[in-house]
Amino acid sequence: MMRWLIIAALLMAEIAGRMKIMASITIRNLEEVLKAKLRMRAAQHGRSMEDEVRHILRSALAEKEPRPTNLFEAIRRRITPLGGVDLDIPRRGSMRDPPHFEE
Repeated sequence: MMRWLIIAALLMAEIAGRMKIMASITIRNLEEVLKAKLRMRAAQHGRSMEDEVRHILRSALAEKEPRPTNLFEAIRRRITPLGGVDLDIPRRGSMRDPPHFEE
């Protein structure tokens, strides 16, 4: 009997792994104004409110990486995939004497 229960559990786990299991969430304390805007947006797109929320979440979470916040980061993200460059930095010599401007 125990063997059949284990086999059944493994089979159910295998089936569940192949199926897309959908999760659900509940949003509490949603302002009425926000809900009204969501209802209007859903109507404009011909969707239910629930489908509109799914669409908004998918769009918001589809961004793979955040946009750079400064120019250095923007340049770095474009250059990094190309590889780096090893520069030969010459050794510094001894400091020169400061110039004399006396006559």
